[in-house]
Amino acid sequence: MSNEGKDEKQFETVLVADVESNHVDFRDKDEALRLVGDRAVSFSDTDYTKVRRKLDFVISPLAAAVYCTQYLDKTALGYASVMNFPVTGQGYNLVSLSFYIGFLIWVFPSMYIAQRLRLAKYLGANIVAWGAIMMLHAIPNSFGPFFALRLLLGMLESCVAPILILIVSMFYRKDEQASNIHLFDRMAWFYMMNGFAGIVGGFLAYGISFISDRGFAPFKIIYLILGACAIAVGVSVLLWMPDSPANARFLSKEERIIAIERIRDGQCGTENKRLKKEQVVEALLDVRTWLIVLATLLTNIPNGGLANFTNIIVKGFGYTTKQTLILSTPGGAIGVVSAIVCGWYSDRAGERMLPIVWSLIPTLAGAGMLVGLNGTSQKGALLFATWIVGTYGSSLAIIYAYNASNTSGHTKKVTVNALTLAAFCVANIVGTETFLPKDAPGYFPGKISILVLLSAQLFLCFVIRWTNMWMNRNKMRHLEELKRRHGWSDEDVHRERERAAFSDMTDKQNPFFVYTA
Repeated sequence: MSNEGKDEKQFETVLVADVESNHVDFRDKDEALRLVGDRAVSFSDTDYTKVRRKLDFVISPLAAAVYCTQYLDKTALGYASVMNFPVTGQGYNLVSLSFYIGFLIWVFPSMYIAQRLRLAKYLGANIVAWGAIMMLHAIPNSFGPFFALRLLLGMLESCVAPILILIVSMFYRKDEQASNIHLFDRMAWFYMMNGFAGIVGGFLAYGISFISDRGFAPFKIIYLILGACAIAVGVSVLLWMPDSPANARFLSKEERIIAIERIRDGQCGTENKRLKKEQVVEALLDVRTWLIVLATLLTNIPNGGLANFTNIIVKGFGYTTKQTLILSTPGGAIGVVSAIVCGWYSDRAGERMLPIVWSLIPTLAGAGMLVGLNGTSQKGALLFATWIVGTYGSSLAIIYAYNASNTSGHTKKVTVNALTLAAFCVANIVGTETFLPKDAPGYFPGKISILVLLSAQLFLCFVIRWTNMWMNRNKMRHLEELKRRHGWSDEDVHRERERAAFSDMTDKQNPFFVYTA
């Protein structure tokens, strides 16, 4: 039987079985079905807006705080690198990449553990634990302990992006997942925190650099402060972040129903605690999965070098340690603007791939300047290049939004997100090794790799965009065939769409699912 035939059989089995039986096996369906059933309930736009504002008041600040904390913790090593960090040369490279080794080791187990547990509680516990690990960085002074601590840090932080992607897709419609009409975006709002963290981290490290080293290195103070902040954020997540619309304590029962009805038309569902092997297989056989994995690789190999070596590169232009730390802050501000603009455009235009293209253009220009001016004394122009080269960071936010709005079936979403994060890890490990000690301080091969890889990513964005548009055309043809075969009227189609929304079918199985290009 063809894949299309299997998908159609799955679709008919789900709907017909539910019609003909008064008993529904909720273990096999979306968790939201327990609360709202398979028929839509009508609410006013005012009701939807009120609930969305309540979601924004709780979810967005907490998620933004998590991303800000995570980015600060990941980049603390970059600040330490110009503040007499005791590990240098290839040892520094290995300490840098150990974070991503831990991330890669644990991202798949972490995601499937999270599927069995309450998402927000699992996330909060991991954040508290990594805060403690951050504070332990103040103890060692040699390679081995730093390598081990960074590896544990990577394992604990591996759950952040996949869980927040799932939470956003549970609570927000597709046209709200990258931004909304008020520019307070979701995925981009979270990734705007990376730029904000760059500003905060730069000023924090700059202030701490004035503390004299009296047997306790200043970089250790950074780790203590950031670790304490992570613990505070983790406790806040444990207390207030909802696990799903069905059990959001800050919403009344009616508001929970409204929250679920808001996302019914998107056909993405909320969650399902059962691990479905057929959805894992579909994720692995879906060409779009591997296209997004490739896109993640191409985008994040440069990140592996830039995240850990930008401060070293800037100091190599001839700036002092204090100047280097304070001069890192404008790059964070540019990152904030880039995230806002790309997130806003993504939802306003209903696009995912084109905003990535726009975010890569300044990066390519900056990388071209770094290559063309390499070894010259034009440190002002070189510094400006390091600021604009960071706009590529917005692309990862859009990739996450792409996964949230283009994948259905809870196990499939978990699998695709885990593969994306695994690609993120591999890319950052490779990226760290493109900036080798023998190439310091110019790191010319690393700069060349940025140009080559992100140029390839531009082309890949258009391939992914065309693939989704082509699949949507096939979906429309298949739906017309179903209408003819079953004699459905427009009202019948609307009813079946409502019933399919929380059946936990995958995007391929659900004929009503529409991909976002």
